[in-house]
Amino acid sequence: MNVIREADLIDSISEALQYISYYHSPDFIRAMSAAWEREENPGAKQAMAQILVNSRMCAMGRRPICQDTGTANIAVYIGAQARLELSGSLQDAVDEATRRAYKLDTNPLRASVVVDPFGTRKNSGDNTPAMLTCEIVAGDKVEVHVAAKGGGSENKAKFTVLNPSASVADWVVQTVETLGAGWCPPGILGIGVGGTADKAMGLAKKALNDPIDMAELLRRGPANRTEELRLEIYERVNALGIGAQGLGGVTTVLDVKVRSFPTHAASLPVGLIPNCAATRHVHFTLDGSGPAKFTPPDLTDWPEILLDKAGADTRRLDLDTLDQATLDSLEPGQTLLLSGTLYTGRDAAHKRMVDMLNKGEELPVDLKGKAIYYVGPVDAVGDEVIGPAGPTTSTRMDKFTDQILGATGLKVMVGKAERGPVALEAIAKHKAAYLIAVGGAAYLVSKAIKEAEPIAFQDLGMEAIYRLKVQDMPVTVAVDSKGNSIHISGPAAWKRVPILA
Repeated sequence: MNVIREADLIDSISEALQYISYYHSPDFIRAMSAAWEREENPGAKQAMAQILVNSRMCAMGRRPICQDTGTANIAVYIGAQARLELSGSLQDAVDEATRRAYKLDTNPLRASVVVDPFGTRKNSGDNTPAMLTCEIVAGDKVEVHVAAKGGGSENKAKFTVLNPSASVADWVVQTVETLGAGWCPPGILGIGVGGTADKAMGLAKKALNDPIDMAELLRRGPANRTEELRLEIYERVNALGIGAQGLGGVTTVLDVKVRSFPTHAASLPVGLIPNCAATRHVHFTLDGSGPAKFTPPDLTDWPEILLDKAGADTRRLDLDTLDQATLDSLEPGQTLLLSGTLYTGRDAAHKRMVDMLNKGEELPVDLKGKAIYYVGPVDAVGDEVIGPAGPTTSTRMDKFTDQILGATGLKVMVGKAERGPVALEAIAKHKAAYLIAVGGAAYLVSKAIKEAEPIAFQDLGMEAIYRLKVQDMPVTVAVDSKGNSIHISGPAAWKRVPILA
């Protein structure tokens, strides 16, 4: 009987969480590189280039791929003949591993877990508890799957129960078309079919850890109904034209993974969970011989890409000299390099500002004619000004937008993905502009930040308001001062009729 020590389990999970924070898996790099090479929309191609450059930078610097370092998703499969020595519960051991990983001095990871989901929503401070699943399986070893799942893609998870005669592909395609770009495409779709509601969602989450092999499947063709379904969904979703970051383009998904399970005769449960461009997972096996060892990927796995930061279509924008004429001249899809003062503020900061305005209180920061960045950065280490600082999903700020723009005179917002109808109306009403940075390029974006000073709401931690000084920060105009959105016009221009076998 193999005896697996608690210390080896904790050390292995902790190391795995660190490992996946800065290393993409080689299969993901190959798939993203191939998508970048075949992309025809220049804006989407540039977004994928930033993702790949960011990925290589993180691998070299061992810093997080994305500022949202995710919840720790840990699945433990314990062999029936294995002996797992624990001093407490399995949850306790997994939480200790998570705590160590997320509070590591040399590469601190952002704590995003709140302990009271419908109350104070106080942050646990160490990203515990982990999201643990456990299963007893045949064998004498312990297998562990470790993933870090960001909120942007997790928030787009969907579930339904179809009639047994309904089309799974139809529901998935129709659903993906409504998700917007908050899940940071191009990524992976995990689909679970069958079982019960909880089983289907569990299957979908497990499917996201399966190897990316769509290129091989396309080459050889399907061997069964599951592979036929994968190919159909892959083709039809990419034909939607959503593209990288929702800008419109050839590739929206890199792969479609499907797992199924027997179900009730009257039911067809279907779970859908997307993975973003910060796809992070690894698995290992413990046999009692010691902790797991993780081999860094070869840097030659990444393509050599030189970002053209100041190409013919790129325009520099000074955030300290904004005027209405400049804002009115911006066009959806245009590439900008931002320099000057940029404030941060996301969900909690916006709520607090609105509460203060409603009470007639003066805000601690003057936003008139200024720009705000929806971001919650990772803590800095060493001589860094700021840690990885990619954008968060902007639709969460939509309900605050009209009041903030009207009351403060704010003119520019920077975030990720599309804005909803309420925000589009507010942007046009106040003649503001909305820009997007690339989700999944957090470390790259952080290098454009030259100064960072917390100036308000410091008790909110990573959601405090900072004053940043940026230089040549790459963004794309998503919504102009008339309310026109690239997330509407881009996918519409690239939508096509799917080619099905």
